[in-house]
Amino acid sequence: MAELPQIVARTRQRTGKGGARQARRDGFVPGIVYGGGPKPVAINIPFNHLFKSLKKGRFLSTLFNLKIDDHDDVRVICRGVQRDVVKDLPIHVDLMRLNLTSRVNLFIPTRFINEQECTGLRRGGVLTVVRPEIELKVTANNIPSDIEIDLTGLDIGDVVTISSVELPKGTRPMITDRDFVIANISAPSGLRSTESEEEEGVDEVEETETPEDETPE
Repeated sequence: MAELPQIVARTRQRTGKGGARQARRDGFVPGIVYGGGPKPVAINIPFNHLFKSLKKGRFLSTLFNLKIDDHDDVRVICRGVQRDVVKDLPIHVDLMRLNLTSRVNLFIPTRFINEQECTGLRRGGVLTVVRPEIELKVTANNIPSDIEIDLTGLDIGDVVTISSVELPKGTRPMITDRDFVIANISAPSGLRSTESEEEEGVDEVEETETPEDETPE
């Protein structure tokens, strides 16, 4: 299982609008942790830490390990980020607790193996990755670090689709209405140019007429 990114926070003693404004003045983003059985907990997250996590992208679909002082670590997923209407900076965060059997949607990176056994690559082909990540529904206690894709035997022109990939147990793709492409083995540019010329036709051959022998009158 992949090591989860962390959010480090502290308990917010003062709640309400006054407490939230004070947290922001002190360099924190106020938030709330709810769900999973225990009572909701008001927290403060260091602004710089949260801002860096937001800039990485996919914040709303990433599972985090939340560390709060005087509390056990808990897995959470963000269910909302409120932003300042003028500065577009985070001003409040809602985090939801997950138990081990909870199912969540996450983007899992793809990893390609056995490139040396790929016929197309040995012939000079190029691996073109269409989806470096795949959105999957996974259980919180069994999150794969990546999706392994075997290139053994693939030739130039072959395509890797989601149906040809063996997904880890307990996971399934979020897109189920089509067999979407993950990668393909494309021809090198030189070979593509040669094939295009051949399709356009063969070179024209100049023909010359042979004059008939003149017969004297």
